[in-house]
Amino acid sequence: MRSHQSSQHSPLRSLPCLLLLAFVVLTAAAVFQAFAQEEAEAGAGQPASADEEHEALFLENRFPSATTCATCHPDHYREWSVSPHAYSQMSPVFNAFHGTVLKITNGTNGDFCIRCHTPVGMNLGEPEFMSNMDRHATSREGVTCIVCHRVNRPYGKLSGRLAIVEGDIFETVYGSKGNDELGRVIDSGEYRVNTERGRAGRAIHTRAEKFFQLTTSGFCGTCHDVNLVNGFRLEEAFSEFKNSPSADQGTSCQDCHMGKEPGVDGGYQEAPVAMVGGKPTTPRKRTNHMFIGPDHSVVHPGIFPHNTKASELATIREWLTFDWQAGWGTDEFEMHRPEDYQFPERWQAIDDRYDARDILEDNFALLEEANRDRRKILQAGYRFGDMEVVRADPRGGIVFRVEVQNATPGHGVPTGFDAERLVFVRVTVIDGDGTEIFKSGDLDPNGDVRDLHSLYVHNGELPRDKQLFSLQSRFVVRMVRGGEREQVIALNYSPDPLPFLRPSTTSTILTGRPGGARKHKQNIAPGDSVWGKYKIRPDQLTGRGPYKARIQLIAGMVPVNLINEIKDIGFDYFMSARDVAERVVDGHLVLWETDLDLGLGDRAVPDRVASVSP
Repeated sequence: MRSHQSSQHSPLRSLPCLLLLAFVVLTAAAVFQAFAQEEAEAGAGQPASADEEHEALFLENRFPSATTCATCHPDHYREWSVSPHAYSQMSPVFNAFHGTVLKITNGTNGDFCIRCHTPVGMNLGEPEFMSNMDRHATSREGVTCIVCHRVNRPYGKLSGRLAIVEGDIFETVYGSKGNDELGRVIDSGEYRVNTERGRAGRAIHTRAEKFFQLTTSGFCGTCHDVNLVNGFRLEEAFSEFKNSPSADQGTSCQDCHMGKEPGVDGGYQEAPVAMVGGKPTTPRKRTNHMFIGPDHSVVHPGIFPHNTKASELATIREWLTFDWQAGWGTDEFEMHRPEDYQFPERWQAIDDRYDARDILEDNFALLEEANRDRRKILQAGYRFGDMEVVRADPRGGIVFRVEVQNATPGHGVPTGFDAERLVFVRVTVIDGDGTEIFKSGDLDPNGDVRDLHSLYVHNGELPRDKQLFSLQSRFVVRMVRGGEREQVIALNYSPDPLPFLRPSTTSTILTGRPGGARKHKQNIAPGDSVWGKYKIRPDQLTGRGPYKARIQLIAGMVPVNLINEIKDIGFDYFMSARDVAERVVDGHLVLWETDLDLGLGDRAVPDRVASVSP
């Protein structure tokens, strides 16, 4: 009896039942979740329910979209819509990078990365990692209008942790001038604006307050100086600026990045800052909101640049099914397509395809404009200096040097996320017959330069480019038993595959660096330069002179090895790692190009020279 009573009350006796019950509950939850997801996917692109419409309106009343601002600020909207600020959250590279960091830190990195890329999303309490297709529309806008013009406190260098002043379009905005012009527009009666909630008419913010920090470089430093909680200095653009000749001369970040010429302190335009009902406001200093930089879009042109007509015509998922490369919506395609050609349901109507093509043509023009300015700002940061042939001897080979200079007084180059900025020199040497005898700075089949992070070099399939000139900084992590190694991502996941990001246990001010990882900076300081040295061995001089070198300075957004490092998370918009990598390489820009005569005349190199060992 004691045995029976004991077994009857034993927790182990009821454990199988509890496990079975837990299994049933979890299975039901999984089935419900799958069903909900299926329903959501099936409903993508369908008209929103009343509840969804109310929720969207509620969120718009908290954080107005840039499309709302576009009503009176169409030029600002156009510039911003293709900017790196507008792309900051839309980027599938960033989304996968952020997801990878969350994964390898067990979530302890939190919102550290994403709070700069979508301040609205984090203020809304959205998940730290999800598809952008499912984020709120204003959240997808990244650094949108209200991120700068609804901030009223000088936060300082806090890596993007800031609060946005909530409110609908009628609430106060914060700018550089104050309320004089806005007050004139409201009081004059000629612009016919509405300042009262609930009334019909052209809604307008009722007050503009001058926010002193908005026009200073310190405002940019809120996000553009990134320090991890463990003391790791990830980005130092603002710190570099504070120690630059530009800062000493009183030049601000805005002077070079919001003026007439990208990257140059060349003054500002004089123009109206608003068009209210088609009527311009009084012309004044007009800043450029394209904020161009080294980044470029790799996504479908129907979803970026942001375009009010595009969002009205189709959802993101629908745009992704529009085959613009096949020529949909062009006369050439539409007049010659087979009768049985199959279109997705959304694009079966030819009028919709033509409307979509019109939108894409506008986006293509804007993307091309941004690309031209991207080249300009990168050219403003780099230039070739002197080039000299040190030696040109058939028996000793050819040795020559190339100088690369920092052309901007404002900060180092590259700056910002400099460990993922690819800037390198490609040198191609040919003989008098046009035969290539030497190359440095070429790409492996993945699109990487042949450095230690190239998978082809790592696997022994290609030799390392030992003469490579690269300005890409490197992340270096400390191993458990001493020594260091390079890594693609800043976190020390080589010796510890499941780290937790936590404050440093020692003073990083005293040690000068965090304990587990550091960054080996290889950028060029303002006013400084770096030389690349190249040597052509005697046994490579097998042709007829004269020998010439084609020298190119090339800039890329990110290295392809980063795409490989973050690919396990997956890329947004149904893109594959190959899709992303190819578009990244397509965006490489040749900033400067020149030829250098290496000499040796037109003589044939003696046969015995070819046998000389290196």
